[in-house]
Amino acid sequence: MRRPLRVLSLAFLQAGLIGGAAQAKTLVVGDPAPKLEVSRWVKGEKVDRFDPATTYVLEFWATWCEPCRQCMPHLTQLQKKYKAEATFIGVDVWEPDQEKVEPFVKKMAGKMDYRVALDEVPDTPKDGSRGKMAEAWLTAAGERAIPATFVVKDGRIAWIGHPMELDHVLSQVVTGTWDFEAAAKERQEKQSAQAQRNTILEKAQRLVDEHRPHEAIVVLDRAIAATPDWERQLGLMKVTVFAQTGDDDALIAYGSKLMGSVWKEDSDALNYLALVIISSERNGERPPSLLKVALQAAERANDLLDSQSGRILDTLARVCFASGDAVRAAHLEEKALGLAEGDAPQWRERLERYRKAAASSKPSDRP
Repeated sequence: MRRPLRVLSLAFLQAGLIGGAAQAKTLVVGDPAPKLEVSRWVKGEKVDRFDPATTYVLEFWATWCEPCRQCMPHLTQLQKKYKAEATFIGVDVWEPDQEKVEPFVKKMAGKMDYRVALDEVPDTPKDGSRGKMAEAWLTAAGERAIPATFVVKDGRIAWIGHPMELDHVLSQVVTGTWDFEAAAKERQEKQSAQAQRNTILEKAQRLVDEHRPHEAIVVLDRAIAATPDWERQLGLMKVTVFAQTGDDDALIAYGSKLMGSVWKEDSDALNYLALVIISSERNGERPPSLLKVALQAAERANDLLDSQSGRILDTLARVCFASGDAVRAAHLEEKALGLAEGDAPQWRERLERYRKAAASSKPSDRP
């Protein structure tokens, strides 16, 4: 019997695909902004306090967070656009090793062209998860995933959300037309909806753990039928359940549907679909029709990010190898390693395996 596949995982939280569990929130839109408590500045002039005459954008990130890295060029563009009106600060949080941050920032160079600071974490033990900024901002606001962005206007929290949604926010904040009350209401509604989705996911997961996967699908389908916009997140669990039960036909049909609709422009979800297909435990080989879906999902995810994501290139390489194309798998894994930040032992191990398989294959054996 296959082990149940857990859906509410750290990978989802890091990607921002599924929000964290509900928790007490003490920081909301409209509140005075907490203090800036950073240990040091690794790029740009330091900011001691919030000047009421300036708009501030605080972007919480970490070196291990690839979705954070994908947002950095966009944040850089916005900093240049609003150079006279806003100050952008990248605050590194939840970092296992802060010594990696400065080399990372130097490597990013012009792609990360705004101020960068390190969270102030306890000296003993050096626990990045307990930093003062992480606790006073992220934890207090109920944010369990990064990247996460806070906009400060007139010393108050004006907005909390994903950095890729900043454009319309800043255009109003800097011109003084921002509605704090409406923003607070919208934030509350989003968090309420996320709490409802989490309740559904947890119920479905319990059913999966109890070996009642078909009932889990019914729970998810009812929720999606009632609120179609939720399919982006709830669909993640549906494909997981299909993979866990070995229902290849359902996985192919539903995965194809998602690729052509709510996941069409979602690189993280597409990458997850490909990973679910090639990572799920099973007896025997995966049928070519299933691997074709995985390849389509991984190719689309890679295209969306212009082959600049090491994580997604690694997934695409794994799919190619599972499909019998060791030559292309080795080429892609080499590119993934070239984009890796720091050591990537699993990727190096895979590259060696792909190279050996490619060297031993005959030209006629290659797809």
